Amino acid sequence: TGTFFCSDLSITAVVIEGLARHKDEYGAPLCPCRHYDDKVAEVSSAYWNCPCVPMRERKECHCMLFLTPDNAFSSDNQELSIDSLLSYIES
Repeated sequence: TGTFFCSDLSITAVVIEGLARHKDEYGAPLCPCRHYDDKVAEVSSAYWNCPCVPMRERKECHCMLFLTPDNAFSSDNQELSIDSLLSYIES
């Protein structure tokens, strides 16, 4: 996608954990950074399923999971190991 992870890996880990929980609970990786009155309805609409429509259309990710190189919080990492993510989730 030409995007990078956040330089603060704890943010990336929390977002990925939230996406995984929503995938387990609702069958789709619903954006964990928003409030929904009805998560099941939101999953059905697919607008906020990751990658959400704003990300796909304009490369705008308010979760800071996908950052463009010019974003002040962007790292130079496009890959992360499961071990590094788990170290933040389990701490």
